[in-house]
Amino acid sequence: MGARALRRETGLLWEQLLADLRRRLAEGEFTASFPGELSLVEEYRVSRQTVREALRRLRAEGLVTAARGKRPRVVEPVEIEQPLGALYSLFASVEATGMEQRSVVRVLDVRTNAPVAARLGRTGSTRLVYLERLRLAGGAPLAVDHVWLPEALAAPLLEVDFTRTALYDEYARRCGVVASGGTEHIRAVLPTPAQRTLLEIDEGVAAFAIDRLGCAGARPVEWRHTVVRGDRFGLSASFSARTGYRLGEGA
Repeated sequence: MGARALRRETGLLWEQLLADLRRRLAEGEFTASFPGELSLVEEYRVSRQTVREALRRLRAEGLVTAARGKRPRVVEPVEIEQPLGALYSLFASVEATGMEQRSVVRVLDVRTNAPVAARLGRTGSTRLVYLERLRLAGGAPLAVDHVWLPEALAAPLLEVDFTRTALYDEYARRCGVVASGGTEHIRAVLPTPAQRTLLEIDEGVAAFAIDRLGCAGARPVEWRHTVVRGDRFGLSASFSARTGYRLGEGA
């Protein structure tokens, strides 16, 4: 591989390297793979620190990503998109893209949680079915999901294998509880170290935290907290100049 010339007499080398890598990314040069640090050091004849600074800037711009100990890779367009204002199943949304949705069930038990019980309109001593899953899309981590359901409604779900099924489908089929709406609060977050490990993302990748109160009619039947990778998941809404946003269109 021939060396690429950088003008050492003007400007910072990492700025020149950054500009050239941006250009090559825009031209689609790295569709197969993105070079690692040592390859870039050899190709551009610059120090490893220069390469690391340029890569840090590319990660901050969301153009490349790399987990610790792994070579950088080009960030792909968001794979899974949800409409705002619509009751959706993450399982169904992933499967609709043609990818297989699987879950690693980390916890499925009964416990009490006073703050969650209050959100469900119940007393602090209410027993809740708790389900914690690592959600996978196409074999790669997508989200960490925590769900609480009143045991009085959801006890039959303790017998379900949630590896390859949707919670809402099982809730309706086994318990007669059909989620019909609710409220969500969505915010951007930096995942905790434990969440980054589960989701296999580095420090430069942000995530969405989604808190959902699911209802059957006016009755709260689900409280859910989900942390989902921002590089694989997006939100959309339709709008017009006359009416503004039309939430949930296309759901």
